[in-house]
Amino acid sequence: MHLPTLRLPRSLRNRLLVASALLLPLIMLLAWWALLQSYHTSLEASVRERMQLQVYLLLGAAEVNASGVALPPVLTEPRYGQQGSGLYAALHQSDGKLVWRSPSSALLADIIKPPPADIPTPGQPMFDHIADHQVYRIRFPVIWETLEQEYQLMFTVLESDLPTRQAVAAYRSQLTFWLLAVTLLAWLIQWLIMSWGLRPLSTLASDLQQLEAGERKQLAGNYPTEVQAITDNLNHLLTSELQQRERYRNTLGDLAHSLKTPLAVIRGAGEEGLSAAQYQHTIDEQVLRMNQIVQYQLSRAVKTSNKTPLNAGIALRPLFERIMGALQKVYRDKAVETELIIEPLLSYAADERDLMELLGNLLENAFKYGHSQVRVSAENHAQWLQIEIADDGAGVSPEQRQRILQRGERADTSVQGQGIGLAVAVDIISSYGGGLNVADAPEGGALFQLSLPLTRSG
Repeated sequence: MHLPTLRLPRSLRNRLLVASALLLPLIMLLAWWALLQSYHTSLEASVRERMQLQVYLLLGAAEVNASGVALPPVLTEPRYGQQGSGLYAALHQSDGKLVWRSPSSALLADIIKPPPADIPTPGQPMFDHIADHQVYRIRFPVIWETLEQEYQLMFTVLESDLPTRQAVAAYRSQLTFWLLAVTLLAWLIQWLIMSWGLRPLSTLASDLQQLEAGERKQLAGNYPTEVQAITDNLNHLLTSELQQRERYRNTLGDLAHSLKTPLAVIRGAGEEGLSAAQYQHTIDEQVLRMNQIVQYQLSRAVKTSNKTPLNAGIALRPLFERIMGALQKVYRDKAVETELIIEPLLSYAADERDLMELLGNLLENAFKYGHSQVRVSAENHAQWLQIEIADDGAGVSPEQRQRILQRGERADTSVQGQGIGLAVAVDIISSYGGGLNVADAPEGGALFQLSLPLTRSG
């Protein structure tokens, strides 16, 4: 046997409304019962005080004569003399003998009963409600002492409960009406509060739809504090995702750009008339270089900054000679003369792949745009490694020097290229906390001045 499962509404507003529809009437019902009981109790307390006062009035009117204690035929309370007036009284002796009864109680013989055999403590009133006869009753035992005799008496006062029942009925009717009105008003106010309170979630949903449709890139609404934390995290996630996608896209371009030089070397090796062993060595060397480039670009695609711990320095002169040797093969038709001004022991603590990519892009730019001369110099100066790469080409105009450092921008569109080599260099330099400046070279072309810190923070 499978019990049916309770399916809650998916809407937060509907869930809150259903919960209030179930709980609010229950709370109001409990309040209705508690208020009604409190009112009824307060009315009965008032009746008891009023009947206790009647007992004291009877005590004050009682007199002792030759036959014992007696009450005058006419009392100050006129209702005692009217039958069915709703106020009745009687006086009994301790043996149950009826001493006196009010004329109003002539028709109530069955409820004007003698007191119990064990009269309770004198002076302690006993109050109860006789529901069958619809009256309240108070019995007050006393001991009346005279010089000659002592009397044990029981004063009994009864009062109709009709006024109390009518008051309770009227109060119940008014209470029911107002609590129902309050319940409906509370439902309305709660609906308005929920609509107002949940409006930021509707706004967030609308903004997310616009985000999904590509109409916006960030969640820029003015959200409450509780929602703002979510939107801030979403914006951070979106920013990270966009940066990661941009990094992947740039890496593909960088990979294609970096593979051009090894491919050009391989293509040129077939035209140089090398021996089989020399040709195989060149092919193996460039394939290894291409594999290193692929691994390097893949690692860059998943990191945002260079935090690799560096221990040993990389010798710069052999690195430059290796790169420039490959580029001379690529640009052998230009017969570029190179000048390398670097101390043999000069080194820099960095990732070798970063240096290969950085210097390779700057040197390729010099070989590509220079006419026949490339000069490279490097030295340590005031906690910085200063590298200069100069060529004798057309140079770069001052208004273009910042533009060419941006991805996809090229100063000379007549030469084949993608315009990303310098942007890749700038990315690597930034990860090391360095800088790149473009100026005029003494040779007449462009001068790229590279600065890398000898001591890296972080």
